[in-house]
Amino acid sequence: MARLELSVVIVTFNNKSEIGGCLSALLEELQGSKWQLTVIDNCSEDGTRKILEEIFPKILNCELELICNDDNIQFTRALNQGLKKSAGDYILILNPDTRVRRSSIGILKKSLRDNPHVGVTAPQLLNANGAVQPSCRRFPRRRDVLFEVTGLSRLFKRSKVFNCWKMGDFDHLERRYVDQPQGASLFCRRDVLEVVGLWDEGFPMFFSDVDWCRRVKSAGYEILFEPAAKVVHHKGASVYQRRPAMIWSSHRSFYRYFIKHDDRPEFFVANRLTGLVLLTSAVPRMFVAWLKKHGRNVQVA
Repeated sequence: MARLELSVVIVTFNNKSEIGGCLSALLEELQGSKWQLTVIDNCSEDGTRKILEEIFPKILNCELELICNDDNIQFTRALNQGLKKSAGDYILILNPDTRVRRSSIGILKKSLRDNPHVGVTAPQLLNANGAVQPSCRRFPRRRDVLFEVTGLSRLFKRSKVFNCWKMGDFDHLERRYVDQPQGASLFCRRDVLEVVGLWDEGFPMFFSDVDWCRRVKSAGYEILFEPAAKVVHHKGASVYQRRPAMIWSSHRSFYRYFIKHDDRPEFFVANRLTGLVLLTSAVPRMFVAWLKKHGRNVQVA
């Protein structure tokens, strides 16, 4: 068997309108390569699986596997199914609502080859209109939760103090080391996965990418943002279908992140207060999301 250079892992859930374009862009980019594609469908209900079953027989010169889960086992667990199957020297974790632009995978690969101390690299994400989509963050601190909840991070968007977590002071135009690029598109070497391990399934949907990047850096690797590589990202296409539930999941995982990575006795009270702020602030956000989805159907007496 020829050595595989690249494994691509994609998790889908109700991505009927996005997955075709995602795979078409990949096929155009990877012509002539020895690569592996694993798609894990998390029990889609919109016809995504049917589209995948139609597309897969048309993909040539690629090791293919379609895993169809009977239930939605959540993103992180499904991703780990694909990572366990991966056999390439490099691994690309990709969202189904993305489109890789030409030469971008080659640029990411070269970044890792030229910089042995770099374990993970990530492209510049773009909106559909070509505008740069902010995608890098610093590892969050408890004070960042307060700045988010009070709105200070939005009031002072460019501030390195109040919007430090979401890197409001960074224009996403220059190449630089970062803490955590968005998990929509992450490119790593196999040895990094072997050293760091799979993603933590205690974070079902959110913050598993933050946790994994923190573990990557703790293992001594750098993470490089590479704006010469570009990926169009149709942000949150599947998440917005179940917005209230996703908000609750996100806030719970945010709290778990602090407990996992900094649960020293002296921070016991600070962590629990942060958790209280996160969980209580989720309620109005969930209500607003519910109103946006169902409000037009609510009759006022």
